[in-house]
Amino acid sequence: MRKPETIERLYLDFDGFFASVEQQCDRRLRGRPVGVVPFAGTTRTAVIACSREAKAFGVKNVMPIEEAKRLCPDLVLVPQRPDLYRRAHNALLSEIETVIPIDTAKSIDELTCRLDEAGRADPHGLTAAIKATIAENVGPWITCSIGFAANRQLAKIACKEGKRSGGRYGDGLAIWRPEDMPAPLLEVAMEDIPGVGGNMAKRLYRSSIYTTEQLYNLQPKHMRKLWGNVTGERLWYALHGYDIQAPASSRGMFGHGRVLPPEARTLAGAREISRLLLIKAARRLRRENFYAGGLWLWLSIRAGSWMGKRHLPVVNDDQAILSGLAELWDQVRRDHPRGITIFRIGVTLYDLSPSHERQLDLLLNDDSTRRRWESTSNAIDNLNTRYAGTVVSLGPWRPPAGGHVGGKISYTRIPSAEDFW
Repeated sequence: MRKPETIERLYLDFDGFFASVEQQCDRRLRGRPVGVVPFAGTTRTAVIACSREAKAFGVKNVMPIEEAKRLCPDLVLVPQRPDLYRRAHNALLSEIETVIPIDTAKSIDELTCRLDEAGRADPHGLTAAIKATIAENVGPWITCSIGFAANRQLAKIACKEGKRSGGRYGDGLAIWRPEDMPAPLLEVAMEDIPGVGGNMAKRLYRSSIYTTEQLYNLQPKHMRKLWGNVTGERLWYALHGYDIQAPASSRGMFGHGRVLPPEARTLAGAREISRLLLIKAARRLRRENFYAGGLWLWLSIRAGSWMGKRHLPVVNDDQAILSGLAELWDQVRRDHPRGITIFRIGVTLYDLSPSHERQLDLLLNDDSTRRRWESTSNAIDNLNTRYAGTVVSLGPWRPPAGGHVGGKISYTRIPSAEDFW
């Protein structure tokens, strides 16, 4: 395994991305503390994202609105516009590509690049060029923090540390050269290392490991044992500066979730929104040429949560998938005959198989029926694609307050234009 002798990776993270895009597009918001919320007129949900000015008051992403308002009474609440953020993402990547090729867009607000010889020799100049290009061609209110290191994992950690450097938030830079390591890494809180989540941190505490230095001084096999798989050993090599690459991930599911507006928190209201979300998930399933063998429905309710699963006969058409959803809602009604208040819903299609590997259910002779419904679903998809909107759907198409059915803010997936039809 190769251990680079110089910096080879750049990691870029846009600062308060969703809020800064709003500030760039609306001059009335510039310089003011901004919180992006799911929909207008609500005070009972959470701030999805916040601006640099709001963070200075202690406001954080995914913080209840009431708490955020207590910390920052002048916080301006702005309803989310996910399609605007998607378009901003595309514009920003196009501008950055004029300076340096992008290796991977890790999320809608993070990306990584491999450095060429010039970038390794002058990271300060490369950083200045990227930031100047963004400011001149997209706008000065969208800023970014950048980290340089020998590998992507260390560059990401450096980027996060640079974002918080100098007693301010954002527009940061951190360069972690191999000859300077591990000193800057050891100053990072162990819980801030990607791969050390809350549950993993508790496991490390039980093993008397409390600091990054203690974690760094472990042996690779010990890390593997603590994590229970090769991920721990891979993290050890990444922290020690090796050119370790994460294995390619494969698609495991298609799903959507949504916080419900107050008027839709009944069984009937939540069921209707779940139907729209599932149609969107099924469209994505077909676009990427998969079939699903299972459906999962999750509800956040006052007493905790409700979860249910249904087997599907390896399908991708709307009729079969919505039939499975109807069965799950019948179960919800049986479990809660007096009704419940539902705050959030999620639908997921899982047990995927590529279209060319489809295995029919031997106990269900409905292939001819499925083929007809598949043709119907494909015809609907083609019409919607032609007009770039939902002009035809199986059942009524009435998006809830705030819209964004299946096209909400996503930190882990970069939405496509089709998500907003």
